Amino acid sequence: MAVNIRSLTAGLEYRGEVTGKKQRYFVFEGRKFYFVMSFSKSKRSSGNFNLVSIDAVNYVQRNFAGRQDLTAKSLVARSRKPQYVSGAVQALNILYVLVALGAATRDDRFRDRELHFNIHPR
Repeated sequence: MAVNIRSLTAGLEYRGEVTGKKQRYFVFEGRKFYFVMSFSKSKRSSGNFNLVSIDAVNYVQRNFAGRQDLTAKSLVARSRKPQYVSGAVQALNILYVLVALGAATRDDRFRDRELHFNIHPR
């Protein structure tokens, strides 16, 4: 995927933050993508970011609205659009974006290794 960094970062708007198992993620919205950013706990001034397409977030929000106990792994298995949800890391980032937007919540009732989410009805 060829990405023009200037157009990608133009007009980014902060949308919220989400706490994962070990890290805090910050979500920004651009024209076509969300940026999901986190800072390294061990290396000062370092971090990672992932791009999540707005279309992918809309697809998950629309097709999984009202779904309870959704994990990244189950989202990949149930998704019928691999161009939007192709792997567990991508699915997890989509779920983080939905939480930052207020369209989903983390479900902390479960004590296993996976994060569980509830997608709000539309």
